[in-house]
Amino acid sequence: MDSLLKHMVDMTGHRDHAMLDISVISAVHELAGAAQTRILAVTTVSGQQYVRARASIVKGGAARLEDSQDGVLGDPVAALPELKHCLAQHEASAEAIAPDGMRVLWLPIWFGEKATTCLEIRDDKAFSRETVYVIGGIVGVYRNFQNLLDYSERDSLTGLLNRKTFDDQLARMLQNSHERDPRLPGQPERRQHHAEEKQWLAVVDVDHFKAVNDKFGHLYGDEVLILIANLLQSSFRAQDRVFRFGGEEFVVLLRSTTLDNAWKIIERFRINVESHVFPQVGQVTVSVGFVSISAYESPVVTLGHADQALYYAKSNGRNRACHYDDLVAHGLLQTVASNDTAEFF
Repeated sequence: MDSLLKHMVDMTGHRDHAMLDISVISAVHELAGAAQTRILAVTTVSGQQYVRARASIVKGGAARLEDSQDGVLGDPVAALPELKHCLAQHEASAEAIAPDGMRVLWLPIWFGEKATTCLEIRDDKAFSRETVYVIGGIVGVYRNFQNLLDYSERDSLTGLLNRKTFDDQLARMLQNSHERDPRLPGQPERRQHHAEEKQWLAVVDVDHFKAVNDKFGHLYGDEVLILIANLLQSSFRAQDRVFRFGGEEFVVLLRSTTLDNAWKIIERFRINVESHVFPQVGQVTVSVGFVSISAYESPVVTLGHADQALYYAKSNGRNRACHYDDLVAHGLLQTVASNDTAEFF
């Protein structure tokens, strides 16, 4: 009982979805004595459902967030018939025996008729009724607290994180970048700057979105935004953060990756949008401007640089991604000493 209460206190003390995920799988893993526990994100792309790990813990290890850069869509739900039936019938749980003989228990986190998160527990023995009952209680607390976080942090149309949450998380990333900056005293010098991992900010704008609203109406325009939000979530990695700023404007914070990888991830998203068939509307494209996050630049300056790269992309053909520093290096943009008075968009 003391352990359960400690976990409940820990879970409800977080104000961040990632740390809430870590907390809930730690609690469930300990109380169930499981071999492995994971939080799965459930996404739908082109009518097909996929699950991918967002956080996990194995027996004897520590809970950790998952990097899903490769094979980012995850596993098709169609390959997990018990889970597929559970999601289709809006059931509270599903069980199966995996090919390796492990018992698997899935508990979707339902918000009304939708489940975008699922708890998965694996063990070599069957789950007792008492264990399932206790875990069900933890899932209920997790669902309610996640709902509270969503209400204050997420955009009501797309379900993406909102502008207020972006401000908080960008400030946190700037602080982390400052603490790791090799130019600061006491920090080790990095020799391979071309392969250095950095944090990145990308600004996304839907091309000719006003024409979509004018031709097809706002209902189809809203559907385009929802589908692009789904493509954003499925194209970027589990540790990246995706935000809607309002209208047809989105922002992504890419965590800890190299310039080459940032290019690949952003291009993957752009191509996914370009190749997607939007109902009634047909083809839709996006333009992207991105920049590395510097410990020595304010949020306004960082946003301004990404916005400059986006404006260049939209003024030079659209349906393309542009890197701010690359444009400056080739003389296509001029650096701005201070952008503190500029308005973003």
